Order: sequence, then C-alpha cells, then structure tokens
Amino acid sequence: MPDRSRRPRDSNQLGKLIVDIATGEVDDIDIDQGKNPAAVELGRKGGLKGGKARANSMTAEERKEAAKRAARARWDQEK
Repeated sequence: MPDRSRRPRDSNQLGKLIVDIATGEVDDIDIDQGKNPAAVELGRKGGLKGGKARANSMTAEERKEAAKRAARARWDQEK
C-alpha cells in the first residue's frame, strides 16, 4: 500500500509532480488503495467514541492523573 510520505516535500519537486499528473505523464497514487471501506468506516466510528468512553469509565482521580501525564509529556516535548 502506498505511503502518504511518497509525495515530495520540496515545493519544486511537488510542483513538477502535479504538472506530470495533470498532463497524464504519471498516474496519481491512490492513498486508500487496498483498504476495505467497511473496515475504514468501523475504525472511524471507534475513534470518534473512544476518548469519551474512556473518560466516562475513569474516576475523577484517574482523569486527573491522565491529564497530568499528558501535560508532562507535552512540556517535555518542547525542550
């Protein structure tokens, strides 16, 4: 399956790729190629309700600890 990172990051190379696709010299990659649409939809639904379901199942103390861990990880990343 193609990787999303296959597109060039350099703006000149990306521009050339866009022109090549527009003129038909190369075929555009299909990011969703090989994925089962039903599985993609189910995964999306799970992602939408996962955080809320987790928060509802946690006690106030557990939510507080999770928030502290998240804040600590966020601030450690910025250094």
